[in-house]
Amino acid sequence: MKDRLKRCFIINEDNPVLTRGARTVNIILVLLLLTGLFWFGFSRLNYPFYWDTIWKYRVSFFSGFKLTILISLFSLALSLAIGLVSGLAQSLPFVPFRVLSRVYVEGIRGTPLLVQILIFFYVIANALGVNNRFIVGIVIMSIFSGAYISEIIRSGVESIGESQLETARSLGFTRGQTYRYIIFPQVISRILPPLAGQFASLIKDSSLLSIIAIKEFTMAAREVNANTFSTLESYIPLAVGYLLLTLPVSALTKYLERKYSYAS
Repeated sequence: MKDRLKRCFIINEDNPVLTRGARTVNIILVLLLLTGLFWFGFSRLNYPFYWDTIWKYRVSFFSGFKLTILISLFSLALSLAIGLVSGLAQSLPFVPFRVLSRVYVEGIRGTPLLVQILIFFYVIANALGVNNRFIVGIVIMSIFSGAYISEIIRSGVESIGESQLETARSLGFTRGQTYRYIIFPQVISRILPPLAGQFASLIKDSSLLSIIAIKEFTMAAREVNANTFSTLESYIPLAVGYLLLTLPVSALTKYLERKYSYAS
């Protein structure tokens, strides 16, 4: 009995991988613990929930949720492209590209996203004559997240040992072939975990776009709360909705991490 419990709850050299049944048992126990914790907290509040009132605004919630999905998907793709270009630019021999990339990264990372949204929308987008809030919101989120992805990619590239690059050169690999066959396969597996965290942050940070009147998920919850004065009923679905968006990102990243793992 004691050995069974160890195999179910303890990972060590003798038991390096939990069985599917053991993982299921641990997940159930953690969910029961969290459920009990939340039940205890809410039972102490003596808060009357009025879910029937919130149900009347389900269309507004769904509309905001759908818009958040669209903004997140387009921003994820564009920010990855921006981060890749900026990250690789920092290793180019042409110095102006390096300086431009460095200024971009430090400028974005050193200023609050809220300020960036206001400046990009009311100053830059207005000067360019771009009035589509949806497009501007995607570009703002992509530029913001791209700076962080740039640093993730740069650090991943620089983590490759110099000996591997010298070996590639000795074998006659071009610069493009070195990146394609040696650097990128290893970099992908190393940067996936921080990329997952950045993608999840991007999805949640999109809630700040409500400041420029983009009716995404968070703004929809705020409007429902303002109309019904049902704070918890408005924001609990918000938390569940963001979990539904971020958990698949984490699961997909773990799958890709296993798929592209290489022994070094």
